[in-house]
Amino acid sequence: MAAPLPPALIATDLDGTLLRGDDTLSERSLDALARVAAAGARHLVVTGRPAPRVRALLAALGTGGLAVCGQGAQLYDAGADRLLWSVTLDRELAETALGKIEAEVGEVYAAVDQDGIDGLTLIEPGYLMPHPTLPSVRVERRGDLWRAPISKVLLRHPVLSDDELASAARSVVGSLATVTMSGPGTVELQPCGITKATGLAMAAARLGLGRESAVAFGDMPNDIPMFQWAAHGVAMANAHPELKAVADEVTTSNEDDGVAAVLERLFPAAARRARQ
Repeated sequence: MAAPLPPALIATDLDGTLLRGDDTLSERSLDALARVAAAGARHLVVTGRPAPRVRALLAALGTGGLAVCGQGAQLYDAGADRLLWSVTLDRELAETALGKIEAEVGEVYAAVDQDGIDGLTLIEPGYLMPHPTLPSVRVERRGDLWRAPISKVLLRHPVLSDDELASAARSVVGSLATVTMSGPGTVELQPCGITKATGLAMAAARLGLGRESAVAFGDMPNDIPMFQWAAHGVAMANAHPELKAVADEVTTSNEDDGVAAVLERLFPAAARRARQ
């Protein structure tokens, strides 16, 4: 489906999409987003990161409005620094789901994102953070992961690939949780029925915008629901094959400013000579 011109809503994932591999934003991307805002369109960050892990990035973007965080489990108001809406993953269900997964594939290593504006990321022994720049707190045993409400569980397997782990998890978890894959080394369990699309739809409704005016950018299978909701989905060159298969177009990689390249086309006034 062709993208509406000009779109009124731009939804971007962060890791592997808008951000470069070192977690930075290029000047070209910042310029393109600034010109999009000047044209009257709205930019929404739609990320798997929990709200406490996006504050600095949203400040760098100059975003004082809404952001969809935690794979859609949180709607964050950056200007007020508060959660407008959040849903937690029942901790007993999460433990049960983990037990089913380990009965299927053997031992996995787990981490959790706690709910709330100041929630921590807790990691059990053996779990390695896929993003070493993101802060985390190591706990002594798995039981410590459940000491406060959580928004999601992150899983890693010592041998299986992400695709293999996600497939096995989906085969046994059922309605206990939604299984997603959001990046290298990042298979997640989140509340059943919650996706980036549910969060994006809620944020768009608050802004008085609909799916027919939305363009979404992403790189991983967790972005598929967002692509299905939006009028136009743009996958990065570095995207997972499952996302490319449902995308309306593929742009250049996150390292090559793929988001900016498309925005410069959709908003011609935003096109400027990229600064090195």
